[in-house]
Amino acid sequence: RWLRADLVILDRSLPDGDSLRHLPGWLAQKALPVIVLTARVEVGDRVAGLEAGARDYLSKPFAHAELLARIRAQLRPLGDGSLSLGALSLQPARQSANWQGREVALTRTEFELLALLARMAGRVMSRDELLNQVWGYEHFPSTRTVDTHILQLRQKLPGLAIETVRGVGYRLEKS
Repeated sequence: RWLRADLVILDRSLPDGDSLRHLPGWLAQKALPVIVLTARVEVGDRVAGLEAGARDYLSKPFAHAELLARIRAQLRPLGDGSLSLGALSLQPARQSANWQGREVALTRTEFELLALLARMAGRVMSRDELLNQVWGYEHFPSTRTVDTHILQLRQKLPGLAIETVRGVGYRLEKS
């Protein structure tokens, strides 16, 4: 069960062993930047952490100011956040979507849903995951609101490959 989060700080040494073994599964469920903290200082340990999907790796002991700086760096927006995927172009700063060369009017929720699917293109996102990340709900009486918004996106962006993965959720095909 996931709470709404922007970043994960993960201690590599957990009571049940090396936490890196959990990292690929967590990242497959929720795309979040991960900073690994550890007493392990060998190059091989750092490489293993980064290759497992962590965005940063900080060895103990560390200064709290350094950890805070690394957190801010991970949460800092990259450029203007624009995203292009084939004939789809999104400009989050302007809440603007262009499809096949024309601007498409989307509600804020439709835009956020489309932007998330585009950022995660090729990956299946469950309805619960979409509700959590777009609407901020951990529990919701019905996941059909996601289906309704996907239908609206398909109507407004004809030809955009939003695939229904039966019993799981949705995936925006990579172009």
